Formats: sequence, C-alpha cells, structure tokens
Amino acid sequence: MACPVQFLCRAVRTVGLVLFYYVFSIGITFYNKWLMKGFHFPLFMTLVHLTIIFCLSAFTRCALQYCSGKPRVMLNWSDYLYKVAPTALATVLDIGLSNWSFLFITISLYTMTKSTAVLFILLFSLVFKLEEPNPFLIVVVLLISGGLFMFTYESTQFNLEGFIMVLLASFIGGIRWTLTQVLMQKAELGLQNPIDTMYHLQPLMFLGLFPLFLYNEGLSLCTSEKLFRVSELGPLLYSLTTLAVGGALAFGLGFSEFLLVSRTSSLTLSIAGIFKEVCTLLLAARIMGDRMTLVNWLGFVVCLSGISLHVGLKTYYSKGKAHSARQLSYKEGAEMELPLLRREEEEEAYEEEEEQEILH
Repeated sequence: MACPVQFLCRAVRTVGLVLFYYVFSIGITFYNKWLMKGFHFPLFMTLVHLTIIFCLSAFTRCALQYCSGKPRVMLNWSDYLYKVAPTALATVLDIGLSNWSFLFITISLYTMTKSTAVLFILLFSLVFKLEEPNPFLIVVVLLISGGLFMFTYESTQFNLEGFIMVLLASFIGGIRWTLTQVLMQKAELGLQNPIDTMYHLQPLMFLGLFPLFLYNEGLSLCTSEKLFRVSELGPLLYSLTTLAVGGALAFGLGFSEFLLVSRTSSLTLSIAGIFKEVCTLLLAARIMGDRMTLVNWLGFVVCLSGISLHVGLKTYYSKGKAHSARQLSYKEGAEMELPLLRREEEEEAYEEEEEQEILH
C-alpha cells in the first residue's frame, strides 16, 4: 500500500498531466479551425506541423543525450520500414483527414464524430486480440452509434463531406492506436519514450502524406498569394508564424498524449477524453457559435454514456487480473507491457522502479 504522501503526489501528477494534455488538445482543435478560415491548405499545414515536430523531437533527443550521457535509440532500416511505417501511415492519414475536415464542418460535429474512434479502437483491439470480448460491448457499440445518429439527425450545420472525412479519420485512428500499442510494446525496439516515438514516426508520415498533398493542393498552393505569390513581406511572415504556432501546438499535443499514457494509463486517457469532449462542445457553442438542438445534446449524452460504460468495463475486468499482475517482476512486466492498454493496478506493482525510465 502506498503511503498518503505518495498517493497525493501521484494524484497531483495525474491531474497536472491531464491539464497539460487539455491545453494542447483543445487548443489545437480551435486553433486549426480558426486557421482554416483564411488558410485553405490543410494538408500543407499538416506537412509543416510534421516538420516542426521532427525538428523539436530531434532537438529534445540531443538535449536528453547530452544531459544523460546515454545514446538515444536509433532503429535500423529493416525495423524502421517494416515495423514503424504502418503506424506512421495510419497516423498521418488520421491527422490529415481530421485537419482537412475543418474546411467543411463545425467543431461540435468534429468532436462528436471523432469520439466514435473508441468503436474502431475496440474493433481492432478485438481483431488483434488485445481486448477480451464480452457481451456488454454490444451495448457500448449501440450507445455510441445511436448517440452519433441523434447528434447528426436534422443538424442545422451538418456537412456530409466533412462528416465522412472525420468518420474515416476515426476508423483509421482505430488502426493507428492499435498499431501504436503494438509498436510501443516491443521492448526490443526501445520506443517507450514518447520523444523517440515521435522522432521516428515523423519522416515516414511526411513521405506518406506528400503525394496526397501534391495531388490536392500542390498547384493551388503554388498560385496562392498566401505564400508563393505573396506581394508583401508582412502577409508571408504572418502565414509562416501562424503555421509555426500550430506546429508547436501539434508537438505539445503528441508529447502530452504519449506522456499521459506512459505515466498513467490508457484508462486515464479515456476518462480524460470524456471530459475533454464536454469542454470542447461547451466552448464551441460559447466561442464559435455552434448551434445544437435538444436532440443533438441528447445524442451527445447517449454517446458519452457508451464511452463511460466502456471505460467502466475496462476498470471492472482489469481488477480480476490485478493480483497476477502484481506478481510479475519488472523484467517480465516490461516484456509484456502494453502501454496503451496498461491497467492502473499493474502500475502499482512496479511504479517506483520505472519512475525514472520514461522521462530520465
């Protein structure tokens, strides 16, 4: 049993990590929506973000290596292309489609549709046998699907094209996080640190999105007065600055998301995500003027009920495994560790020993 001081420190740390995640997650959602009102090149914006994330990750890796005196992990080409590439491709398609959808839909519809990623994560977790099937999952699927239908039913700000983009992004997001879990659980790769994971993902993400950018935005961007045909220095600096700020927010989001999962659990991230969606919808209605009917709000509540049930079921079924998890040694636990599905009870068994591992 942890003493009260340790419990309090752990609680304060968790709340701090959640708030840190909220700042970047909610901030980049509103920032990208605002930027897309005047800058209609979401794929180019995503490429700039990937470049900034890679540069910041490389700089952070160098700083960590200098401070610790230990070399950072560097994958060989075989592992990089065969094990990292699928995760990178799924991640960039998820992010690219999500940013693209901001040209068509409101933040409230985006937030609601994106929350269905839980369904697809659950689906692919069952396919890859990372989640154990149980009959209550049918109720979870019906609640989330029914809530999404009610939210989009007779919506005054509904856009089919943007809705399909976000739904497709949610589907790919299910593949993305399942592959990310498989990638991070491989101890031999050494990608448990979020900075190392982000560093290795960005180049392949850039290469995967670049052909789609050339096809959809290449010519129009070259003839746009926002960048290449700009007549004055002021607008060019403004465009570059706004893109750079978005890139910094994207880096903060990726780092805070991986950090929250690594230092707590995917269960904490799921619970935090529920309240984050509530905050996002309330801010969208307040700041952006998104209009939502009573049926839309009821649909949102139904969907959140399904997500909450899923989180509750994960908590309940993990309790039965807590005793056996505590008997694992740290080495055994490291080999079997599933960073995106790690249970709260498992962490208590070796949390003190891994305290310095991830952020040293």
